[in-house]
Amino acid sequence: MDGVELRNWAGNITFSTERLHRPTSVEELQELVASSDRIRALGSGHSFNRVADTTGDLVTVRDLAGEVTIDPENRTADVPAGARYGEVTIALQAQGWALHNLGSLPHISVAGACATGTHGSGVKNGNLSTAARAIEFVRADGEVVKLSQAEHPNTFPGAVLSLGALGITARLTLAIEPTYDVRQHVWLDLPTTNAIEHVDEITAAGYSVSLFTDWSRPDTIDKVWVKSRDDTDAPAERWGARLASTPQHPITGQDTDAATEQLGVPGPWNERLPHFRLAFTPSAGEEQQTEYLLPREHAGAAIAALRGIAGTIRDALQVCEIRTIAADELWLSPSHGRDTVALHFTWVDDDALVHRAVQAIETAIAGFDPRPHWGKVFLMDPAQVRSHYPQLPAFQQLAQECDPNRKLGNAYLERFVY
Repeated sequence: MDGVELRNWAGNITFSTERLHRPTSVEELQELVASSDRIRALGSGHSFNRVADTTGDLVTVRDLAGEVTIDPENRTADVPAGARYGEVTIALQAQGWALHNLGSLPHISVAGACATGTHGSGVKNGNLSTAARAIEFVRADGEVVKLSQAEHPNTFPGAVLSLGALGITARLTLAIEPTYDVRQHVWLDLPTTNAIEHVDEITAAGYSVSLFTDWSRPDTIDKVWVKSRDDTDAPAERWGARLASTPQHPITGQDTDAATEQLGVPGPWNERLPHFRLAFTPSAGEEQQTEYLLPREHAGAAIAALRGIAGTIRDALQVCEIRTIAADELWLSPSHGRDTVALHFTWVDDDALVHRAVQAIETAIAGFDPRPHWGKVFLMDPAQVRSHYPQLPAFQQLAQECDPNRKLGNAYLERFVY
């Protein structure tokens, strides 16, 4: 596909190329990568900065042939890299299997989500890339490389969450577990002081927990969203918040039909762990997003810091979500080596307002050791970003081995990774 302006899902990024390729076989992908001077993979386009950009060829693996193949003995599933999580989870659920967690949107591609550190929530749940057990990708010379956690323990931690710097992913093997049900309850109007004081208790109150607020009321967190795998009671009042009696949308005022079912009705994991239903347009549409991941011990202080700048950021804000992620050992993971709290912001699509708000947030949380999400809007200095990743030299060496001429690179990677 040539001569067509290419934009990301939200529309805030226009790519620097008009060449988008759709190979239908791994062999075709190999030929494309080998013959290209510059090439990058494009997932579902849910990044909000130029991490996926290139001046050369963009390629989507959405059309590569392949099915979800389950290995019950090893509890793994081999999945096409370009498949959306919603499609993979339907196939798994149909055969009685599940993943450990999901992101907010079931619409995102497996490879793109894993490559950039997409996550759900839960104090014991690692990000989505921690489920990977093997990866198959086409490196810069067109050769197919297969790495597994079991056979390549010294390099695998750098291979999945790789920002597309090693190659174009064709398939991934993910850890699975027997299917399970989840139910959701939402509590409304949590006093911010209670959120600060009881943040550890609140974020551990379910299998996956999210706090939502638009900071229009600095002394109140709008919603506490608790996803549970058990039958624990849902009290009418909790932490000073009241139990919702009607369905809620993460963004106040949006159509609740788009949100996954609540009010404690149990249902399959893949229909409850995401915030949004696969059949609906995700989130709000025209938007930008920012996220910072901090050591979890700073959660209460970070919420207090955001309350202090509520007046500065709320004009740009649609919603702020606060979640937790378990520590991992993936080299470029924002949760590398530390249990994490994530401060996520969905903005209106206005560059000036977003820039002002992001600058205020980065100043307010500077003392909490923040790492920005690789695929979202941030202003942090490249040297500061690099300093957060002790395994960056090992990753740089791996990238050099897979792509010595930086065919898979771009200006973003030059600034923050290479």
